[in-house]
Amino acid sequence: MQLNLTGHHVEITPALNDYVTNKLERLERHFDHVTNVHVILSVEKLRHKAEATIHITGNDLYADSVEEDMYAAIDALVDKLDRQIKKHKEKVTKHPRGDTAKNGTFEG
Repeated sequence: MQLNLTGHHVEITPALNDYVTNKLERLERHFDHVTNVHVILSVEKLRHKAEATIHITGNDLYADSVEEDMYAAIDALVDKLDRQIKKHKEKVTKHPRGDTAKNGTFEG
């Protein structure tokens, strides 16, 4: 998994970088096909915003979170992405592929 971390009006400290990296490892445990993650951390007055785009096989997922604390924003962001990845994984594993889905002759 390739991680791109960008800061707008905030300095990306090694502690912040490690925190984001450790949190995003949880996503990779749930779904192996995460290829690229782009995280943008920004600060506007008292709003700390964390947003991320995840490129996975077959789809791109996006989530953002705004909190008063940057670490809380990162936690909320990872929770949202985790829910999206679990939903995507269910879709991929449960839906049948092939002609039965196309022509409506699903037998079940």
